[in-house]
Amino acid sequence: MNTNHAMKRWLSPSRLMGIAVALFLIWFIVAFLMYPNLSLLLKTFIKDGSFTFEPFRQLWHSGKAMKSLLNSFILAFSLMITVNIAGVFLVMVTEYFDIRGAKILKLGYFTTLVCHGIILIAGYQYVYGPSGVVTQLLMRIFSDLDPNWFTGYGAVLFVMTFAITSNHVIFLSTALRRIDYQTIEVARNMGASEFRIITQIVLPVLKPSIIAITILNFHTGITALSSPMIQGGDHFQSINSIILILAGSEYSRGVAAALSIILGLATFLILTFLMRKDMDENFTAVSKVSSRIQKKKIANKPTNFLMHAAAYLLFVIYLLPLAIIFVFSFTDSYSIANGIISLDRLTLSNYIYVFSQPNGYKPYLVSLFYCLGAAVLVVVLCLIVARILHKSNNKLVTRSLEYATLIPWLLPSSMIALGLIYTYNTPKWLVGNYVLVGSIWIMLLAYIVVSIPFSIRLIKASFFGIDGSLEEAAKSMGAKTFYTFRRVILPMILPTALAVIALNFNGLLVNYDVTAFLYHPLLQPLSIVITSSVSENAVSSEVDTKAVSLVYSVVIMIISSISLYLIYGRNSNR
Repeated sequence: MNTNHAMKRWLSPSRLMGIAVALFLIWFIVAFLMYPNLSLLLKTFIKDGSFTFEPFRQLWHSGKAMKSLLNSFILAFSLMITVNIAGVFLVMVTEYFDIRGAKILKLGYFTTLVCHGIILIAGYQYVYGPSGVVTQLLMRIFSDLDPNWFTGYGAVLFVMTFAITSNHVIFLSTALRRIDYQTIEVARNMGASEFRIITQIVLPVLKPSIIAITILNFHTGITALSSPMIQGGDHFQSINSIILILAGSEYSRGVAAALSIILGLATFLILTFLMRKDMDENFTAVSKVSSRIQKKKIANKPTNFLMHAAAYLLFVIYLLPLAIIFVFSFTDSYSIANGIISLDRLTLSNYIYVFSQPNGYKPYLVSLFYCLGAAVLVVVLCLIVARILHKSNNKLVTRSLEYATLIPWLLPSSMIALGLIYTYNTPKWLVGNYVLVGSIWIMLLAYIVVSIPFSIRLIKASFFGIDGSLEEAAKSMGAKTFYTFRRVILPMILPTALAVIALNFNGLLVNYDVTAFLYHPLLQPLSIVITSSVSENAVSSEVDTKAVSLVYSVVIMIISSISLYLIYGRNSNR
C-alpha cells in the first residue's frame, strides 16, 4: 500500500514536470554554457592527442596579433581615465552646479541611452569620417587636411569615451542625490572651500559607484570591437577585431582561440576584482539623506564661463551624431557621400523603400525574429531558474545553478561565439547530431546565452522581493503549485519580466560583438547592415545602402525611446 502511494507521488504530474525541467536545465547548461568553452580550450591546447602550446607560439610570432593585445589594454586603461573625467563632469554640471539649461543638457547627455552601440559608432563616422560633415567642413578651411584624419587610437578613444558615459549619467547621478546636503552646508559654514567639499565629502560618497563603473569601462575597452573596426583603421585593431579576422581562416583559428582565451582570462580577473571591490566598498555607498542637495552657483565669473562653455561643447558632441543620423536619413546618396546637408536634397524615398520593399524591411524581420525571440526565451528560462533559486533549500543546487548562469558574464562574447563555432561545426549528440554552424539557430542560441546573466539578476531580485505569506495563503486554501505560480507569483513579477524583455530586445538590436561571428549570410540583421554601410571597404554602389541604414538607425532609436519610456517614464510620472 505504501509502495503504491510512493509510486503515485513520484509519478504525479508536478513531480514529472519537475524532473523534465531539471533535465532540460542540465542539458542547456552543459550544451551551451559549459561544453563549448571547454571544447575550445581542449582544441586549443590538445592536438593529435598531446598537449601543445603551438597556438600561443604562433600568437607570439604574430606581430599583428600581439599589437592588438597591446592596443586593447592601452584602450582599456585610457578609458578608465577619460570616461571618468567626462562622466563625472556631466554629473556635476547637471546635478551639483547651477548651470543654465541643465535640463536641456541632460537630454543631450542621455542620448547615449537611445543612440548606442553600433548606431552611435556609425553616427560618429558620419560626423568625423572621410565623408563626414565635420571633415568636409574642415577640408574647406584646411585644404591639405587628410580626409582620414579621424582614424587610429585617438579616434577610437574619442568615440568610446563619449559612447559609454551612460553608466555615469544613471548610476552616478543617483549616488550624488544620496548625499546629505546638511553635511555640505556645515562644511561651508566652517569655511571649507568648494574644492575641499567636493574632494572630501562628495567624491567619497561617489567612490563605490565610480569604482564599479571604472572596472566596467575597463571591461568594455578590452573587449571593444565595433569602434576599432570602424575608426581604428589599419593601425589600431583590438583583440576582438583581430579574432574576428583570424576566425575566418582554418589556419589561423588556433591563434584566434588563443587570443579569445587570453581575453577571457583577463575578463575573468577583472570581474572577480570588481565583485571583491564591490564587497569592500559597499559600506560607503549607503547615505541617509535628510535634505535634498541644492545646486551650487559658481561665483567666479571666468570659472562659471568655462564650465558653461565646456558643458555646452559636450552637449554638441553628444547630440551631433544623433542629429546627423536623423537628417541624413532624409537625404539622397550624393549628400551622404559628400557630407552635404541641403534642403533641396531632402527626400522621403529612403523611408518609402524601407517600409514598402521586401529587401528594405527584411533586416527588420530578421532582427525581430532573433532579438524578440531571444529576449522572450531568455526571460522564460530565467523565470524557471529564478523560481528554483527562490524555493530550493539545497545550497549545492542553488549555488551550482547560480554560478552556471554567470558563465557568460565572465567570458567575452568572442570566446562564447568561437566556442559555439568550433564545437558545433560537426554533428554532436548533445544537439541531436545537428550541425548548428551555418544554421539560423546558432545566433539565436548565442543571443540567449549572452543575455542570461543580466536577466537572471533582475528576475531573481524580483522573486526575492515577493512577500512569502501570499504564496503560503494560496497553498493553505488548497491551490496547487502551478496554479499559485500562475495566479499569484507571475502577476507580481510580470512588470519586471516585461522590462527585461524590452531591455534585452533593445540591446540585441544593436549587438555586433556576437552577431559578427554567427550571423547567416542570407539573413543579415540590422547591426550587420548598419556596420557594412560605414565600412571603409564600401564602394560607391553601396551608397544607397548607407541611406537605408540611417533609416534603420532612426527606427531603432525610436523603438529604444518608446521602450525606455514604457519602462521608466510612466513610473516616474506617477
